[in-house]
Amino acid sequence: MKVRSSVFASFILMLEVLGVALFLRGFFPVPVKSSLSSKNKLSDLPPEPLTGGSSNTSGAPKPLFKRVVVMLVDALREDFVFGPNGPMFLPYTRHVIERGSSLSFVAKARPPTVTMPRIKALTTGSIPGFIDVVMNLNSPALSEDNLIWQAKTAGKKIIFYGDDTWVRLFPKHFMEYDGTTSFFVSDYTEVDNNVTRHLDSTLKRDDWDILILHYLGLDHIGHISGPHSSLIQPKLLEMDDILKKIHGSLVSKEADGSLPYLLVLCGDHGMSETGSHGGSSEPEINTPLVLISPIFKRKAEMEKPGVVEQVDLTPTLALGLGLPISQNSVGHVIPGVLEESSLREQLRFLHLNGHQLSCLLKDSTPEYQKEAGFEQFRVAEKAHGSWMKLYLEGNTSEVLTNMGKKVLKQYLEALAAMSSALSKQLGKYDMYSMIAGMVFVFQLLLVLLLAMPEALSGSASVDLPVLSSLLSLPFYLLCLFLASVHVLVCTSAESSCYFCSLSWGLVFAAVAFSSAMFCILISLARRRLPDGSQFHGKSPQSSSGGEWMLSELDVLLLAGTVGHTLSLAASSFVEEEHQTWYFLLNTLCLTVFQDVCRKYFREQRDEEEQIVLSKKSQTFSHSGSEMCSEKWLALATPPFTLLCCRLLRSLNQTGVQWAHLPDVGHWLNSSEHKVILSLLSAFCLVLIYLLVQRRCSWVSKVALAFGLVGVYSYRAAVGNVLFPWQHSSRTTSKGTVEARFVYVFVLGILFSGTKDLLRSQIITTDSKLKSRGLWEIYSGLVLLVSLLFRAHNLPVLCCCLLIQTLMAQFIWKKLHYDAAQTTIMHYWFGQAFFYFQGNSNNIATVDISVGFVGLESYVEAPAVFLTALSTYAGPLLWACHLVCYLSSERDRSPVAVGHGCYCLALLRSVPAAAYIVLVTVLRYHLFIWSVFSPKLLYESMHLLLTAGVCLFFITMEQTQPKSDFQ
Repeated sequence: MKVRSSVFASFILMLEVLGVALFLRGFFPVPVKSSLSSKNKLSDLPPEPLTGGSSNTSGAPKPLFKRVVVMLVDALREDFVFGPNGPMFLPYTRHVIERGSSLSFVAKARPPTVTMPRIKALTTGSIPGFIDVVMNLNSPALSEDNLIWQAKTAGKKIIFYGDDTWVRLFPKHFMEYDGTTSFFVSDYTEVDNNVTRHLDSTLKRDDWDILILHYLGLDHIGHISGPHSSLIQPKLLEMDDILKKIHGSLVSKEADGSLPYLLVLCGDHGMSETGSHGGSSEPEINTPLVLISPIFKRKAEMEKPGVVEQVDLTPTLALGLGLPISQNSVGHVIPGVLEESSLREQLRFLHLNGHQLSCLLKDSTPEYQKEAGFEQFRVAEKAHGSWMKLYLEGNTSEVLTNMGKKVLKQYLEALAAMSSALSKQLGKYDMYSMIAGMVFVFQLLLVLLLAMPEALSGSASVDLPVLSSLLSLPFYLLCLFLASVHVLVCTSAESSCYFCSLSWGLVFAAVAFSSAMFCILISLARRRLPDGSQFHGKSPQSSSGGEWMLSELDVLLLAGTVGHTLSLAASSFVEEEHQTWYFLLNTLCLTVFQDVCRKYFREQRDEEEQIVLSKKSQTFSHSGSEMCSEKWLALATPPFTLLCCRLLRSLNQTGVQWAHLPDVGHWLNSSEHKVILSLLSAFCLVLIYLLVQRRCSWVSKVALAFGLVGVYSYRAAVGNVLFPWQHSSRTTSKGTVEARFVYVFVLGILFSGTKDLLRSQIITTDSKLKSRGLWEIYSGLVLLVSLLFRAHNLPVLCCCLLIQTLMAQFIWKKLHYDAAQTTIMHYWFGQAFFYFQGNSNNIATVDISVGFVGLESYVEAPAVFLTALSTYAGPLLWACHLVCYLSSERDRSPVAVGHGCYCLALLRSVPAAAYIVLVTVLRYHLFIWSVFSPKLLYESMHLLLTAGVCLFFITMEQTQPKSDFQ
């Protein structure tokens, strides 16, 4: 069965997306959880250990606190509180920390440092996985055992105000609540006022036990302008005043003889140097934890805060309120909270925590008895029983006290060891789904590789032996074999497998398809081996005999692509992947410069002789001057591209190791250089118009001009740039009207381009009309990206368009590079510009504030679309330019589109398949969660993007006469 290269590549890509999705379903594990479906209850608590008898105490000890107020400030970094600017940012809080009855800690949050996973960690004590980053957009109700459920079951009255993620996670748990959306990051004032407005009336009441306040304004400021913004200090002073008000109210209502209060100030995660979060850098994972209560000793001076895990707060609050610890909690109680309790109560608290951790360790670790922490807990439990026997006998000697302190130390060591062991075991992988997805993706990759000679041949078509494979005996034998393996795995698996939960119809379809792909692979391999020289790709450096001759450029493109794939095996290369692409891009420019020199100097003599022989003096003079200017422009293009890339590297620091260093972007965004940023933005927008409008209709040219004026107006409205008549002290706005003004022109340009494209496909076969439609769609996309890009990133877009124009005009056309070479170069440039934007393989570099440009409230679909578009603008613009360029060049090369689509599919399939194998091999290493997991998500998104581009390639081929593909 013969199919066009583009159709074949698109089909393979769509199937690879399914294979990667199956792999991801198994790779992102379910977090460590107890095998018991029920939740912990007070009646389930173990009795106190007692050697030689049974203790009468089987319930929880008396609570330590009567009321608890949790003030959670989103994205509160520890240096905002404990750093040198702490007294200026939070003066009252620092006074309480230094002189008051308080305990202060640096609480480490585990990645992903995103709000919803952090709330789950604070309430359940478990460590969520990276899949919760996706669930963060639409949080379902939390069904596992958690602190909020335990408090409600015990009859505690809970009031909540703040981030509505809590309301979605805990529906019907709060006596009173008022949720505010956490995704509309343009608002950092009303979102906090909606919380504080309830505070005065709530603090006067006595009908509640737990008050939870979640303030979002600081996080929103970070997303908009970063941690060094001038807006940070006023917001922190506002938070300080709120804490002072709460503390004063609690102190005034404290009664003699009653249990004390507890005021908790904490953050769910920190904030990176760019103002975002989600990764594992120190500013993102280090959050302050301040516990204020009269039960603690009053300090005489500032003490260095201790270091605890964020999940340690869960068992501490549970025991402090007299509640059972959540089943899946991996934290251990903070010892400082228990210091003022009696020794018996301290041992009881630690025993309850140890019992819960040991039960979780039994459920999650087959060889739990070999864990050092489990054995230490058993030893401490026995010693505790001996101590209890002496205590109940009335022994009051110093020996009993020393023995109790020794047991206390043994408990603390055992709790720390068990907590550490559970934290390292992040989850249980679905290995069956992972292996099935990996085999599926590798089969498709091998088919792509074996079909390469035919796909890149002159006919741009692939002959797939589908029918012969389906009618062969090995196909049916493989179906039986794979079906039996599926039954064997599903009946013997200790844990649930996603693949086993599918219906038999879907399983049979997957088994049949995998068997068919294997038979097609064998047929293609047998076809290649005996007469592998039957098909030969075309290259600029091909011999007369038709053999494939690799030029220096071909060797570089091949070696660079393979080398980049191999480099992903090291975590440091993943973290600093931008360095790999910068190096490859620089080397590519030098190689292209070599080809230009070869063409215009080595071949110049032959061309001049041909011109002299034409005996046309006027034409000679005219063409000679054109050739001279063309030659120098072509010679200047590679060095100019190198210069642009070097300047763009200095614009945004990215990666991990040097991301904290200042860059040109930070310099431009400072208030002192707003005039320079304004001039640079205006120049870039004018240049963007000149580069894009050349191939558009006059209607689109006018719309583009007004749209770019709207872009500048939007940036001026939000305070990034200035108009000549505008004062810098002018009050900023959200720029909603200006952004929607631009959206109108974007839709108009896209509509005009789509109309021309459809007319060329349906009504007429005018290639010029089709080309104009494509370029107009491209110009509409450029206008939308210019709106979403931050002002200091407009030079990135400007350089992107300028390089595309120069390379298309003077390099790809004049040097007659084929579709495969042009496609690989577009792919390399797209990857490099992804990092020029300031992106990295870290979730924290995703700028979610662009998802709310032009929106007055949070709307999920457009917010996700705009965020994804802004993040992948570099690869998308280069992929779209490839479509436009190859379509306009089809008169010269009728099969260019098919070759381009096939090469794109191959370029995306190789690293995706290699990466799947890599994370499978390294799945038990803890560091892959903070390094490799985000990269795997990025690879999946790139695969989806490439599939969409190839589908558009197919659309472009529809107007080509059928004879061209036969």
